Amino acid sequence: MPTDPYVPLTLDEEPRQETNLAPGSHMPPSGSWRANRPGELGALQPKGALLGSPGPNVGYALTLANRARDRMQLEPHERSDDAIAVVAAIAMKRAATFGRAPTITDVDFAMELLGYHGDAPEDVRSWRPDVVRAAAHDYVVCRAVVDTVSTGLLRLPPSELPEHLAIVREAMARAAEEAAAAEEGEAVDIGEGDPDDEPEVEGEPAAVDESEAVAESDGQPAGGSAPDPA
Repeated sequence: MPTDPYVPLTLDEEPRQETNLAPGSHMPPSGSWRANRPGELGALQPKGALLGSPGPNVGYALTLANRARDRMQLEPHERSDDAIAVVAAIAMKRAATFGRAPTITDVDFAMELLGYHGDAPEDVRSWRPDVVRAAAHDYVVCRAVVDTVSTGLLRLPPSELPEHLAIVREAMARAAEEAAAAEEGEAVDIGEGDPDDEPEVEGEPAAVDESEAVAESDGQPAGGSAPDPA
């Protein structure tokens, strides 16, 4: 009968646990350890350009965004994969601000921001394809769009979002201009940015809206096991 490679064949190969040691023998005390290896994080999650917004099970937003593919109203020269990548990334960031897993409400929120519900004005439909172009396979492009949306705006309940659409869409339009400048060979700064430049949203809610506690149609619990980078 075959044996898995991790199964010890003899007593000498078993893990060195207290119960497996000879009588009178004890495990030595643990040595000192410091989190000083390359890649170790400090007490706080680092923030900056291209670092994303870690949260529990944020990758589930990709599944939810793909389920909403048929509901997205795209322009003729706009790829659905690029739209899904940006919508999912915004949904990930919104869910991470609440410390929970993404829900379908986060995806609908992102679609409303980008005008994928079909009610976007003409100017939004004109610059949006340039903003999301290649976002499906270019992380820098995707993060550039997501980083234009402030945390304060993301924490708004969906019912209050229409009042602030003009602010975030103006920021996305500037991102489109920067993308066009980059294609022409001009230098574009993608640094960390100044938090004071983020659009201010008055009346930011202190708690999560009741409609966001549980996913509306997918039954996804508002939480997860381990944080994944957004």
